[in-house]
Amino acid sequence: MDYEFKKNTLDGSYHATFSMGHEIIGRWLIEEVGKDFEKMDTILSQIGALKNSTKEWRLLGDDLSLILQDHEAIIQANYLFSEEEEDFDEDMHFYDEESVSCCGFEDFELVLQAWRAFVTRF
Repeated sequence: MDYEFKKNTLDGSYHATFSMGHEIIGRWLIEEVGKDFEKMDTILSQIGALKNSTKEWRLLGDDLSLILQDHEAIIQANYLFSEEEEDFDEDMHFYDEESVSCCGFEDFELVLQAWRAFVTRF
């Protein structure tokens, strides 16, 4: 998984670009985590606690949520949690690959630590 973090010098906004299949992780970092160091610490602590466990932990966000389970971190759009069946034309279905992504705990820890280091500099 490749990624790059940038800060817009004009408006101070952050950008996180991830390789195909992991784009939603960048969106989650920007929209749901930002510079919330307490949230980052909680997530990293939960990853450590779940490394030798079969338990699950969820962090529900406004639009995107994090699920830690089975040694994987899953970022998913909240609309995917909906149990309602939506009737869509076959040609107009959701592009789920941009709405969910997963990676192993080690990779996710590295991403979160890199994000923390990046936002700390600014």
